[in-house]
Amino acid sequence: MATTNPPLLPISTQTPATQTASTTDPATSPGLRLFLSRFSDSIQRSLSDRRPWSELIDRTAFSRPESLSDATSRLRKNLSYFRVNYAAIIALCLAASLLTHPISLAVLLALLAAWCFLYLFRPSDPPLIIFGRTFSDRETLLGLVVVSILVACFTSVGSLIISALLIGSALVCLHGAFRMPEDLFLDEVDSVTGGVAGGLLSFLGGGGSTGRI
Repeated sequence: MATTNPPLLPISTQTPATQTASTTDPATSPGLRLFLSRFSDSIQRSLSDRRPWSELIDRTAFSRPESLSDATSRLRKNLSYFRVNYAAIIALCLAASLLTHPISLAVLLALLAAWCFLYLFRPSDPPLIIFGRTFSDRETLLGLVVVSILVACFTSVGSLIISALLIGSALVCLHGAFRMPEDLFLDEVDSVTGGVAGGLLSFLGGGGSTGRI
């Protein structure tokens, strides 16, 4: 009588937790999501302090300063009052300059992506491996710094950003010197807390444990 073989039972293999963690995409890491959430909240809090643009460009409030000290005093008061609007003007100058130079914009975006995916939001474990060589966090940071310096010095990105910032700063200084601040209400609480600088940079503090931010 022929013997029958026992039925084969299915065997399931489980993927180790370390292997699953190593294949985590940096773009979906908790550190990146936390950073984007804090960045969005900081932008919204900063924009809430924005003054009406009609008040910024009110032609009846412009006059020539009597002296250099008067211009400096006006600029200081206007910087405290229109700080969010001034930051938006500088950002618009920078954006317009980059959009008119698409190659420089692509280089800058590639550099920012390298910083984000190779250092800022990449988990420290496992280490970075490129072409079969393992790089430590210190070597990765040093390499990114060197590449950033080379990009700033030997491409048009550095000069483009500097020129845009200078143009935006010049517009802000001219407006602040010629805008009469007598009718402006300065919020003492905002001037103490740091205003837009504290709002825009607050997302950098207290980062998650998976990334470096």
